[in-house]
Amino acid sequence: MTARILVVDDEPDLETLIQQKFRHQIRDGTVSFLFAHDGVEALTMLEANPDVDLVVTDINMPRMDGLSLLQKLQENEEKLSTVVVSAYGDMSNIRTAMNRGAFDFLCKPIDFVDFETTINKTLRHIEILRDAQRRLVEAERAHASLSRYFSPNLAERLAGDADTVDLGSQRREIATLFTDIASFTTLVETLEPDVLGPLLNDYLTGMTDLVFAHDGTVAKIVGDALHVLFGAPGEQPDHADRAVKCALALDEYAQSFRERWNKKGIALGVTRIGVHAGPAIVGNFGGGRFFDYTAYGDTINIAARLEAANKQLGTRICVSAILAAKVKDFRGRPVGDLMLRGRTESLRAFEPLSVGQFGDPATNSYLQAFAKLETGDPAAMAAFAAHVGKHADDQLASFHLKRLLNGATGTQIALD
Repeated sequence: MTARILVVDDEPDLETLIQQKFRHQIRDGTVSFLFAHDGVEALTMLEANPDVDLVVTDINMPRMDGLSLLQKLQENEEKLSTVVVSAYGDMSNIRTAMNRGAFDFLCKPIDFVDFETTINKTLRHIEILRDAQRRLVEAERAHASLSRYFSPNLAERLAGDADTVDLGSQRREIATLFTDIASFTTLVETLEPDVLGPLLNDYLTGMTDLVFAHDGTVAKIVGDALHVLFGAPGEQPDHADRAVKCALALDEYAQSFRERWNKKGIALGVTRIGVHAGPAIVGNFGGGRFFDYTAYGDTINIAARLEAANKQLGTRICVSAILAAKVKDFRGRPVGDLMLRGRTESLRAFEPLSVGQFGDPATNSYLQAFAKLETGDPAAMAAFAAHVGKHADDQLASFHLKRLLNGATGTQIALD
């Protein structure tokens, strides 16, 4: 790449001397020179040659001196690096030039060895600045793209230095969360585009904001459904705890969102959430053209099936006992031992609860009834019946009561 330098000086012999001194570099194409005789001519040449890299200017010139030219150059959005030339001992003008943004200075009479050294040093400085600007632009572009998937903190780390977080395929322990709005596909068929657009956009904005607030990673958005990861791509020793807290926050937001739209006459269904923890293969699986950071493995499948299980159970959040065991001071009530599709062994599931819900007497009533169910106590049916009589809106308790009335026993639940 050829460095283009504009020399501004009214001495008639300077142009010939410079071309003679730099003849090899000019011939090799590493540098080229333009010449102007005062500041006015220099500005005209710069307008016609926007690819100039460096300006070397004398201070004392007719029409517009070097200090005025320097001030004009510093007023431009892209400030050109400038080297000023002044008579030896004229420190007052040199000091003024440096205060106005000059990069360096040379004294007359010009020592061409010093001239070449200063030119090379300034060109290296310009390249460093340009490289930094390129990195900044690339980082801003990367941050804008990555912010769609990762929390702001993680996106900033990735954009600034992708080497700090490994996006390549790897196996690691994670927590994963799925959400889905009940009967949303059916609802879509009845909505006008000017209603569906704001509804879905507002919902997804609120949900992803909460995911990012808990430093989760959005692996997928399909329609209204979210797939979220914790513990990838960045290390999160408390990934299980974050997943449960995020699930409770998402549930609270989704319920509030649903109520607002129900008041507008839109029959928006409940948001169901499934959460599980375990090993998975995570990484960018978008091929050469697309960025698609996601996860694969049985852990992912189980979380998705726990989300679907909510429909039959009457719950909104269903988390695995494996996840719950990783959460310090986990609060929740047991759902039962689920026989998930494709699995030969049952999986204990829980419904996580907030501090207020866990301390509610209704929770203790449910736990007592479930304990009887777990031990095979025949009084379990009466206990659930009494509980449902007081808490008719408890759909999970109603689910168990219905099972018992239909002759089921124990805590193992075969899902449809």
